[in-house]
Amino acid sequence: MRSIKQIVLASGAAVLVGAGLMVTFWVNGSGNSVMLTHSPSYPNLGVNIPDDYELHGIDVSRHQRTINWEAVRKMRHQEVSIEFAFIKASEGRTVVDEYFKENWKACKEAGIMRGAYHFYRPHLTPQEQMKLFVRQVPKIEKGDLPPVLDIEIKGSCPPAKLRKNLKTWLVLAEKHYGVTPIIYTNYGFYKSYLMGKEFKKYPLWIAHYRTPDLNQKLTDWHFWQHTDRATVNGIRGGVDLNVFKGDEADLKRLCKK
Repeated sequence: MRSIKQIVLASGAAVLVGAGLMVTFWVNGSGNSVMLTHSPSYPNLGVNIPDDYELHGIDVSRHQRTINWEAVRKMRHQEVSIEFAFIKASEGRTVVDEYFKENWKACKEAGIMRGAYHFYRPHLTPQEQMKLFVRQVPKIEKGDLPPVLDIEIKGSCPPAKLRKNLKTWLVLAEKHYGVTPIIYTNYGFYKSYLMGKEFKKYPLWIAHYRTPDLNQKLTDWHFWQHTDRATVNGIRGGVDLNVFKGDEADLKRLCKK
């Protein structure tokens, strides 16, 4: 039988720690348990991973420098392997990721499902930012993940204008690539600026590193970036790790047809 010990945190959470397992019971003010999170430990990956998700992926940029994609594809720890990858292509109206083209080609050759993302700068127009992204990613192929709009900062842009401009970028991307784009953001930004019917049709990719589980705050998501400190073969340093909420068929349904 697995040896388990309990640690009670000041936050009111009781953590049960055992070999390869961390289970957290979040307790409300009255002392009643309100949520159970289950995060198995994966020593080779260096992180705990949310339980009950079949598909795992990474997202990378120039910060990871040259990547050995074959090593990424061959890595398997228990039931976890890397099935998809999002790769940074561009930022603003002039910044291109110097490793994008190399990563884009090698990722596909290694047999990993790929997608490209653009980091959005709110003080610039969506048209000029889309122009740069299309220059980097002229087309996506059948089986590729949709283009991703990475929005994390508001700057001095008024919220209404920000939402309007983001919608313009998304509409332009869908028209050009023929597939519904994905929105990437963090939970706080989503709650403040993107929640509502206006962006409901777009698959949602949420960055959320802190406990409790993301599902306690939000259930209508597709991808969850749950850590930026994973260790993956073929990549130097820490890397973002994600889960997809669904099976392989669900993931393929999002892709370019």
